[in-house]
Amino acid sequence: MENLPDRPHPHAHLRASDTDRDQVVDVLRDALMSGRLSQDEHAERLEQTLQARTLGELEPITRDLVVPGQAQPMPLPMTQPSVSKSPVPIEEPADPSQSFDTMVAIFGGGERTGRWRVKRRTNAFAVFGGHDLDMTNAVFEGREVTIYAFAVFGGIDITVPEGVTVRNEGVGIFGGFGARGSDDPNPNAPTVVVKGLALFGGVGGQSSAKRHGKKNKGKGHHELH
Repeated sequence: MENLPDRPHPHAHLRASDTDRDQVVDVLRDALMSGRLSQDEHAERLEQTLQARTLGELEPITRDLVVPGQAQPMPLPMTQPSVSKSPVPIEEPADPSQSFDTMVAIFGGGERTGRWRVKRRTNAFAVFGGHDLDMTNAVFEGREVTIYAFAVFGGIDITVPEGVTVRNEGVGIFGGFGARGSDDPNPNAPTVVVKGLALFGGVGGQSSAKRHGKKNKGKGHHELH
């Protein structure tokens, strides 16, 4: 008897919520940490997750990551929003596909500070200029956000709140690429993934405690690593 095709999920046609996407993000993160996904595969599937609009589009992303004996990590419709335990404010956007921002600094500088919203994807370009992204008091639009940083003869400085993890996936060519997160990461806090390129420039940063200190020292930009 020939194998029958998989039956579609009964809720596949329903719109995916931000909580549904976060469940898939958690599965992908566990798969990356356990070595079942490479960094490139994780990045590709994460992009698919953030762009998915229905539960049916989310289901194939984790289909081959099911551990024998465990249930398929297919998100189910949520009747109540889950309570966030994050020490850093997370407010999911109404439309995750629109949660992106672009910053350009050419022969100049740009700054984000205070209670601004960190999009799920931020493109930051610095050419003979610089950007200062201080997330100390920011609101995150996802449990995992990605900064695509491109510094050419310039610098991009990233400051994250305490508890936030930073994962560097960028490249430095005749320059430095290496932002740092908190020394005491909180598993419920967001993760900031920094990708991109530093060419004759630098992409760096540190946690808010290291930058500002207990007495909020250092009002100016700190040096890039």
